[in-house]
Amino acid sequence: MAVARPPRSRRKQMEAIALYPLDWLEERSGLVGAVKYFLFRKVPGDTNWFQTLGSATLTAFLVQAITGVILAMYYTPDPNSAYESIKHITNDVTLGWLVRGMHRWGASVFIILMFFHMARVFLFGAYKYPRELNWIIGVLLLVLGMLEGFTGYLLPWDQTAYWATVVGINLNGTGPIIGPFLSSVLRGGSEIGPDTLARFYSIHMLVLPAAIMGLIGLHLYLVIRLGVTSPPWSKKAAGAPWIEEDEPEQPARKGLVEPTPRGGAAK
Repeated sequence: MAVARPPRSRRKQMEAIALYPLDWLEERSGLVGAVKYFLFRKVPGDTNWFQTLGSATLTAFLVQAITGVILAMYYTPDPNSAYESIKHITNDVTLGWLVRGMHRWGASVFIILMFFHMARVFLFGAYKYPRELNWIIGVLLLVLGMLEGFTGYLLPWDQTAYWATVVGINLNGTGPIIGPFLSSVLRGGSEIGPDTLARFYSIHMLVLPAAIMGLIGLHLYLVIRLGVTSPPWSKKAAGAPWIEEDEPEQPARKGLVEPTPRGGAAK
């Protein structure tokens, strides 16, 4: 005799309705499982606040990206209007002074945090095998971040920005072989003018952010794939799976067949 199943409780029905979008997304993309793996993966037990410098740097970049998008809505990349648009953002736009201040000073915070993060990686020896590629990507991110600051410095189009850009471009021009060509590309001609401002704006808003976001994605992928590096004072090897002290270590098995004692016969 068949027994009727009891009706599902209202709470389970509500949970099923709430989780349906996530289940739908997970079934078609696998993103939910990837996010869970990223957030709940195992890390060494002796990690500390030094390991948060990378997350702090990423947060600073996100702040720069968000405030930069907001500023781009009101900024005019034209020599006759650039400075006036900056004054309009600062004085007239609601909380414009706050957004511009966060973007301006956040650029310095972003660079400083990158230096601190790379110093931590160097001192912890996290640039060694098998993490050399991630170290190279970090160096490229530092270079691109400094280029972001350089290209963004000209955008207010005031005397300080103009002459600082003149000095920077002239310094690039002193480089061997490629230096004069690089200076010409940055200027957009023989002198700094409207083409220079438009070129710096496009590089600052489109080229460099896209490159930085791509490298950050690759950087995070390698961090997840290779794991978090243990501090130098750790009792375990850097990046090795962490074993709690109360759990006995199992001897590693190096082969499927026990080695035969010298002079004896295999059993």
